[in-house]
Amino acid sequence: MAEQQPNNPLHGKTLEVIVTDLAAHYGWERLGEYIPINCFLHEPGIKSSLKFLRKTPWARKKVEDLYIELLTRE
Repeated sequence: MAEQQPNNPLHGKTLEVIVTDLAAHYGWERLGEYIPINCFLHEPGIKSSLKFLRKTPWARKKVEDLYIELLTRE
């Protein structure tokens, strides 16, 4: 049985959903300004971003933090 995490805003969100939502809200160019990593700056896309973020914990943390910030502003 899955453990409930009511206070975790990322619970149940896949990395793909997070990146897709951020790209839809900010756009790739602005997302690249907030988090200046190549997968957002040069030929950005969901697939390439996911590949990089899954291998790079510090970048994934920045993306997750930005997503949490977006959720708290809504």
